[in-house]
Amino acid sequence: MKYKVILMEKVEDFIHGLIPKLEAKALRAIQLLKECGYELREPHAKTLKNAEGLKELRAQAGNDICRLFFFHFKGVVYVITSGYVKKRQKTDKREIDRALRMMNDFLKEYGNYEADKL
Repeated sequence: MKYKVILMEKVEDFIHGLIPKLEAKALRAIQLLKECGYELREPHAKTLKNAEGLKELRAQAGNDICRLFFFHFKGVVYVITSGYVKKRQKTDKREIDRALRMMNDFLKEYGNYEADKL
């Protein structure tokens, strides 16, 4: 794997709480991020507009849709902040705001760390 992916505190529990097919798709999206990094594009990943470097990993199984928010930290490190099951056509603004807060908290705490120290 070329890239390192860090899951923030509750993301792993969220992923494992999904229905099995959606969980498998979400784990596959994370695997693709580890392999492709910044080259990962739609339909697997998308840059969010007006969200300060936040992106989303996309997973879908039938009508069930999951979004995992992530950002590039340093070098080869990506951090997944949070996720949610999408119920509407548009991405939930509250979920984006929550992911942005988590990203900013992470950067405040680990911003001075070298990527290989995480």
